Amino acid sequence: MKYDTLIRHALIIDGSNTPGYIADVGLRDGRIETIGDLSTATAAHEVDATGCVLAPGFIDVHTHDDTVVIRHPQMLPKLSQGVTTVVVGNCGISASPVSLRSDPPDPMNLLGTREAFVYPRFSDYRNAVENAHPAVNVAALIGHTALRSNHMDDLHRTATPGEIAAMRVQLQESLEAGALGLSTGLAYASAFNAETDEVLQLSEELTAFGAVYTTHLRSEFEPVLEAMDEAFLIGRHAKVPVIISHLKCAGAGNWGRSPQLLASLELAAKTHPVGCDCYPYAASSSTLDLKQVTDAFRITITWSTPHPEMGGRDLQDIAAEWDVSLMDAARRLQPAGAVYYGMDEADVRRILSHPLSMVGSDGLPEDPFPHPRLWGAFPRVLGHFSRDVGLFPLHTAVHKMTGLSAARFGLAERGEIREGHWADLVLFDPLRVRDVADFKAPQRAAQGIEGVWVNGELSYTEQGVCGRRSGRFLARQGDLRKGFLPK
Repeated sequence: MKYDTLIRHALIIDGSNTPGYIADVGLRDGRIETIGDLSTATAAHEVDATGCVLAPGFIDVHTHDDTVVIRHPQMLPKLSQGVTTVVVGNCGISASPVSLRSDPPDPMNLLGTREAFVYPRFSDYRNAVENAHPAVNVAALIGHTALRSNHMDDLHRTATPGEIAAMRVQLQESLEAGALGLSTGLAYASAFNAETDEVLQLSEELTAFGAVYTTHLRSEFEPVLEAMDEAFLIGRHAKVPVIISHLKCAGAGNWGRSPQLLASLELAAKTHPVGCDCYPYAASSSTLDLKQVTDAFRITITWSTPHPEMGGRDLQDIAAEWDVSLMDAARRLQPAGAVYYGMDEADVRRILSHPLSMVGSDGLPEDPFPHPRLWGAFPRVLGHFSRDVGLFPLHTAVHKMTGLSAARFGLAERGEIREGHWADLVLFDPLRVRDVADFKAPQRAAQGIEGVWVNGELSYTEQGVCGRRSGRFLARQGDLRKGFLPK
């Protein structure tokens, strides 16, 4: 038997949340053909994986890579940390379907300038991804704010019945073309004034498709439990799964409330399919939001259109240099981006370790001085939180980034190392793997990632990018509610 690739003597952690085992893996025609003792087999390419872990390629369920997968398809920040699939269109913002009249509204500007939004239909976006041949697989949500921007002249109000009807048509067309579901970003000014009923009506389009509802909650601060209740209400109304994006206790006054949030999540999960994603850092990053400007914790500017020279500097230092208040400095910097050091480490660990949580980077690839999660989220879970802190065993860490994620988003034949599945794989040294990107030097590749295969093609080693780009567009397959059923 001759394979395209043979990976020998690997410790296979297969993504199912069970301990690993030693075996060989044979790849052919982009898929995992055989797992077992292949000592007599040969292959065009052979890898001795002794001492290393072979895991399914990591699935980044929370990204803003919508336009980058087309404009910079090599996707090095993700590929270099073992990510083989990205889910785009989160937080209510997506590259399609979008028809802009002027510059993209905040926070759609996180995805790029007006020139990046050239996909009036979701099918246009899907075709563009397929033609770009990105290095990673791409699955996509439809952003609520994107739909609003297409049909509303003022985003600071709720939509009219006619506007909601027009949004529903675009959402239905997008779901028919393979979108995973609907995302909202109700905390942002461009969607905050959307009444719950507006989202309830839109969510009805998800029902027939068994699609998913994901949400950047209306608040992650003091009213977070009420915001979670709103999300669960929407999911129950539509009879579809709910995934809360980057679940957190934001703001110093909110620290220590993670047990309450997780209890709310668990209670909802008893009667409805729900889950969450989170990133492994106690700092968030987004556009510079005047509602979040405070002296209770540090805020670092990641970019500023009128003052690009301030990228990487603390807001407090900028305000002192200009001899103005924090709020006046923030106003002068806008539009801008920021890192907010507004979470407590104990809350991060509780949420990250919870069985209902997946890992997502929430990285912002357009930021000139990005949060280090863009390059380091997944190795940080493996190295820092699993190996060094002992928050959970390695097979649980892998499960949160692979098998659980694939099940939740209906990514068929991915997320687990099984014969017949697509060969999305990452080989890493469990003793060396770690995130190197930090808040001072955020654009640095992780250590210990030995090899990454995307659809059977070796795409990355620690020496850098190799092979051809072999990612694919992953259309929604079937009813996503099935991914929440116990096996």
